[in-house]
Parts: sequence; structure tokens; C-alpha cells
Amino acid sequence: ATLLPRRQCLPKVSPPHRPKRAELPVRDPPPPAAMSNPESSPQAAASSTSPPSHAGHIHTPLCRSCGAPAAAPAPAPWTGDSPPPAYRPIRMPAINAPTNTAAIVLSPVPQPLPVPPASPPFAFQAPAKRIASPDDIARFKDSTHGRHFLGFVASLSASVHGRKLSDPLPSPPSPAVSALLDLISALSAFVASTPPFPHSSRYGNPAFRLWHEKLGDSVNELIAPITATAASPSDLAGAEVELAPYLLDSFGNGTRIDYGTGHETNFAAFLYCLARLGLITEPDYPAVVLRVFASYLDLMRTLQDTYLLEPAGSHGVWGLDDYHFLPFVFGAAQLIDHKYMKPKSIHNPDILENFSKEYMYLACVMYVKKVKKGPFAEHSPMLDDISAVPNWKKVNSGLLKMYKAEVLEKVPIMQHFLFGSLIKWED
Repeated sequence: ATLLPRRQCLPKVSPPHRPKRAELPVRDPPPPAAMSNPESSPQAAASSTSPPSHAGHIHTPLCRSCGAPAAAPAPAPWTGDSPPPAYRPIRMPAINAPTNTAAIVLSPVPQPLPVPPASPPFAFQAPAKRIASPDDIARFKDSTHGRHFLGFVASLSASVHGRKLSDPLPSPPSPAVSALLDLISALSAFVASTPPFPHSSRYGNPAFRLWHEKLGDSVNELIAPITATAASPSDLAGAEVELAPYLLDSFGNGTRIDYGTGHETNFAAFLYCLARLGLITEPDYPAVVLRVFASYLDLMRTLQDTYLLEPAGSHGVWGLDDYHFLPFVFGAAQLIDHKYMKPKSIHNPDILENFSKEYMYLACVMYVKKVKKGPFAEHSPMLDDISAVPNWKKVNSGLLKMYKAEVLEKVPIMQHFLFGSLIKWED
């Protein structure tokens, strides 16, 4: 065998020295005597009776430049004036988020009030718009009819506590209630005779203008059967002049092809005028909500889906609904003291499927989930937050306060509200 030459090793070259930015001081080890005999000094004796130093040691960060302790000062404790921020799930930023939430929470709950009756002789007049500034809003809010109109909405809400849509009415429908139902049925027939045009835009099918023209052409004939139910129909001669504008504005704007909470408020004002004339009385309130308003809501859903009405003045992602508010108020009142369903039940699809035809609140939530895509907490954060409220009574009272603050006290909505002889403007 041939022996190979031994491989020569290259000389070992040390890497170049790189100076460090800072050298931390190194502690000298303890002397050997102290290590071998812990009791040789008093300090060591004292340390032998104490627990090991690492048991209660708290790590203190050191400065990289000088090696000194760099502990940050302890944060100040939370106080009552500055509580910790409430947890809110991560969601898209909301431009139109309500800013007066604290004022709404601290405001008193609107209470039911009787409607002041109007007495003959009547001086009917075409109603006109009067609100144009926040000062006008404050004047209307403090006026007699401003307080009683909100009290009328609260009375309607209180009349359906614990009642389903299919429950028997406490009293038979009055002739005026039956005439109102016939009016809504006639308007529903107009939809069947006015199909939508082929339209590629997201909103605003022009066929809605034709439907609205039919409403305007027949509005006096639609109101006449209602006024004919009065004890003395001759006293209400000419009432259509004042009632018709409220009804025309209750179903959206024919020019803009939109609908919002202002139009819904005009329908409530139309009912308030009928109550002032004595055509609707307090025993009729359950039927007005569970029959008339429920039919009105069904008609509006049909109009919104058929003619693609654009939301008027929508709060966007922070609103309850792009179109409605009062169904949530009345629907929460229906669910007060329910034995099983709680506000958080809106997240159960089986409950929505089985009970949306009995409770307006669940029907509205189901509609929102149908027309909006994505996580519920993102496209409807207000409804998602309300679902955490412990009971329906708090939901109902909170929605009444919100209706007062977010609808009746907003200039962009109330600038279209009408004032005549039945809802007077007080200078």
C-alpha cells in the first residue's frame, strides 16, 4: 500500500477584532472561602437564612449603552373620571358613528302621552315645511305637539307589550282601522300593475315614479273612506287638503326614488292627525301597530325590493336599518318579558326563521342579514351591540330615546316634516 503524505494544517488565523459599542461590567466571582464556608461572614450567614434570591427576583431591563437599569415608570391607576376603555371588536371605521351616545343614554325615556283632540270647526290647510336649523328643532321639541307626537309613538309602543302579530286584538278593529288596511291593500295592487323597468343601476328603478303618480292621482279617493268613518263626516269636509301631503310623503320621494326614516315619520304623523280628529282612539292602538303598521312595513319592503329605492339619509354601517326605525321600537316592545327569547337571540338563525313572522324586530334583523353580506358585527355594529343588552325592556327604552335624538332632533330628517292646523308650528 502506498502511504499518502500527511496533510499539512494551515496556520490558524484569528478573525479581525471588531470593537463593541459598549461592554457591560462583569461581576467578580465570590472568593473561594465564601463559597466553601457560607458562615464565614455575617453577610453570608444572613443570606443563608433567606430564600434564594431568584425566587422573588423581578427582571429589570438594562440600557444597551450604559448598562444602567432602564425600568419604565408604573402607569397611573384607572380612576372614575378616566375609566379603562370599553372593549369593542375590530371593525371597519365608521364615518357616521353617533357622537352623542352619552347624551342619549342619560336622557329620560319618552313616556306615553294622550293625543290632544282637535275640536270643530276645523280650519284645514295645506301643511308646509318650517324646520331649517337646530333652533327650529329645539322649538319643535319643546312645543306641545312635539311632546305629544313623541308621546303618541311611545303610546303605540306600549300598546303592544308582549303581543305577537298573530294574537287576537283586544277589541275589534274600528272602521277607521279597516279603511286604513284597505288603503294599503290598494297601494299594494298598484305595485302589481306597475312592474319595474329593465334597469342596470344599483338603485332607483324609474317605474317607481309611475307608482308614485298613481298614488298622487288617487290620494283623495284613498283618504275619503277614512274620514267617512267619523261620527260627523260633514265636520271633516276638506280634510284631504291637510292629510294628503302626509300620506304622499309616507312612501318615499318619487323624484329621487328614495325612502328613509323621514318618510316613515310622516306616516306616523299621518296616524297622529287621524288620532287628533278622533278617527283613531287608544283602544285602536294595538290594531294600528299589529295590523296597519305591519302592513305598511310589508308594503315598503315590497317597494324597496321591487323598485330598488335608495336609502335616504342612511347612517351607513352604524344605522339600525338603511330604511326604517320604528319597527325596531315596536318589535322590541312585542318581546318585552318574553320567556325564552333574549336580545342575543337574534344571532340564532333558527329563531329568526321561525319567529320573524310574529315579531317585527326579528323580521327587520332577518331582512338586514338578507340584503347585507359579511359578518353581522361589521355591517350592523349597532344591532350587534344592542344584542348584548340584558333584556328587551332596556332595548325598547333605549330605542325610544334614540328615535328622539337621531330622528326627531336631526335637521336633515326633520326639515321635510310638515306643519298645518293639526300639527301646529308654534312661533
